[in-house]
Amino acid sequence: METRSLRSLMGGLIDYAGLFPPAKLAMQPAAEEYFRALGGQHEWMLSRFVCPANRLEELTTAASMLMPGTNATSGYREFADASEPWRISALVETPQDLELIDRFNERHAKEDQGLAAVDVIEVKVPGAEAVDAMLDAIPEDIFPFFELPPIEKLPGGDARGFVAALAGNMCGAKIRTGGVSENAFPTTRFIAEFLIACRQTEVPFKATAGLHHPVRSEHPLTYEKNAPRCTMHGFLNVFVAGCFVFCKAFDAQAAEEVLQESDGKAFICTDQGLTWRNHVLDITEIARAREAFALSFGSCSFDEPVSDLKTLGLV
Repeated sequence: METRSLRSLMGGLIDYAGLFPPAKLAMQPAAEEYFRALGGQHEWMLSRFVCPANRLEELTTAASMLMPGTNATSGYREFADASEPWRISALVETPQDLELIDRFNERHAKEDQGLAAVDVIEVKVPGAEAVDAMLDAIPEDIFPFFELPPIEKLPGGDARGFVAALAGNMCGAKIRTGGVSENAFPTTRFIAEFLIACRQTEVPFKATAGLHHPVRSEHPLTYEKNAPRCTMHGFLNVFVAGCFVFCKAFDAQAAEEVLQESDGKAFICTDQGLTWRNHVLDITEIARAREAFALSFGSCSFDEPVSDLKTLGLV
């Protein structure tokens, strides 16, 4: 049974990243999956479609007829015309990618092309020293997330310096919380310290990769038969920890305890608030943290997180 606190926590939390491993769908089926999810019972959890900037033209070709607007085919028209424009998060690696985004946005501002807009970008930079130059090139109407470099490339393996470089700017930090190999998963201590650094510098965050399941547990790394397994972080763990860091000033040790929680029943959602082992967040606190701090996570599957929440009895 969905509760107000779960709705507050999960509303618009999932960015659909079906183009990326382990799903790694082709553009057409990925666009169709997003379209289907937008019309489904749990669309309230869904946020943006994640697409590399250099594949935006491919997205136009595959998805224009699925997007809202007068260009929708008869089979899609009823749903498409009733929808808001698709929101796109584009992955950017060079300033030239911004030109591709500008062309995409100009085209899809017109109904007969299908309505959509890139309003968020996810930027890879080699290090903190490259942040300012990239910020200067980004239009003011686009919100950027800067992805943490690999841990081995962070000075001392510490995220604080990189996050500090983002402070005072209209931007966020992006952390990779997994991948298709066991060494792609950062420790709970690293994630906890990242959350603390973001809170201290007032930098919002998103997460990506490895968060297919609500609660920390062991799962196959890919969808292949007999794939190797490892312990994966849970999206409830990460975002409940983020809310406690933001609203209750949890320190790194307390945040890590939330991140290490493996019992789904420890997260209790009611219409009044969310409880984790005697620590409580009310509806207003969750909403405030989600709006200003713990923004979203990318998942190559939308069905998998929803299915697991059903298994836990939360939806």
